[in-house]
Amino acid sequence: MTPIIARTREELTAARATQGTLALVPTMGALHEGHRSLLRRARELADTVAVSIFVNPLQFGPNEDLDRYPRTLPDDIEICAAEGVDLVFAPTVDVMYPPTALGARVTVDSGPMGTVVEGACRPGHFDGVLTVVLKLFNLVRPDVAVFGEKDAQQLAVIRRMVADLNVPVRIVGSPTVREADGLALSSRNRYLSAAERLTAVSLSMALRAGAEAVGDGPAKVVRAARTVLDGAIAADPPLELDYLVLVDPETFQEVDDAHTGPAVLAVAGRVGTTHLIDNVPLLFGPASE
Repeated sequence: MTPIIARTREELTAARATQGTLALVPTMGALHEGHRSLLRRARELADTVAVSIFVNPLQFGPNEDLDRYPRTLPDDIEICAAEGVDLVFAPTVDVMYPPTALGARVTVDSGPMGTVVEGACRPGHFDGVLTVVLKLFNLVRPDVAVFGEKDAQQLAVIRRMVADLNVPVRIVGSPTVREADGLALSSRNRYLSAAERLTAVSLSMALRAGAEAVGDGPAKVVRAARTVLDGAIAADPPLELDYLVLVDPETFQEVDDAHTGPAVLAVAGRVGTTHLIDNVPLLFGPASE
């Protein structure tokens, strides 16, 4: 089935005239197996599945990869067709951000959660994410939206926005999909050379080492993960570590050594010119022993 393709607000309004519930999967394109898993989850949740494909300039910093971010719309549409997607919304920048007379624009402030961990490395990133997600929600008007758990902090700030601003959309997370070597699937993986990929796999290896130490408490979890990363930092090519943190999944504040309950072990770094993130959810306390 070939999905309806909408490039403008008017085309989207006409295509949105559907019956039943609608699930939205927001993406920046360059779709891969991880995105396919989101599309399949969306199909389980609603009568109609819509996918947005838009490389959002507001979430890229001045020295990031906006210009070279992969844009593969024809291939993306083929994947959407194969997965039975009903509607693809692929707007231009001018459609999403119409020019204003004075250049002023209202945006969403991601609050304290948007300034820590990944937000500390990429100032303004989550403001850009929330701004485009809220605009997509207003344009597409979904009943439910599906996001990957690989971007755990993104998922958390979107949940917070929806709760704080009373946005009538149910947010569903979908588990991280990994390649055979453990590397979390990402559109940016295609940037990695063979040697860089060997170093990049250390991120998932570190998370696995940390998860195996969960019964020994938070400090041992971080220590076990850090040991793996120290080897990658010394490798050739090296990992440039941005952070390794154990955080509360709702606030993304770091937890202390006495923490019990759920937590997220999150890691990010740069291999060559490629920024990569990964995480694993953990549970401390009687249930983890």
